[in-house]
Parts: sequence; C-alpha cells; structure tokens
Amino acid sequence: MQAFLEILTMPDNIPIVAMLGAVVFLLGVWLRQALKHDKLLEQGGEAAVAEEMRK
Repeated sequence: MQAFLEILTMPDNIPIVAMLGAVVFLLGVWLRQALKHDKLLEQGGEAAVAEEMRK
C-alpha cells in the first residue's frame, strides 16, 4: 500500500489523480440529476423536467 501511495503522490501523477476525482464527482452529479428527472417523469411532468433543466 505504501508503494501505491508513493506512486499516486509523484508530481507527474497528481493531475491524473485529480482528473479521476473530477470524473467520479461529475458522474455522481449526473446520476443525481438523472434520478431526479426520472422521478419527475414518473409523476407525469415532462414540462417539469424541461423547467428543471433550464435552471
């Protein structure tokens, strides 16, 4: 585990680690929005989804 952490914290790998963190974060945002829109669609609110997307 120590060797893995040393590789991750090497200066040339820090941008890659940051990029992976950003990807995971943005996937979470995307999933949250998708679930929210699915719930609105189940309630019969296509207009509500369109309004939510304009915010």
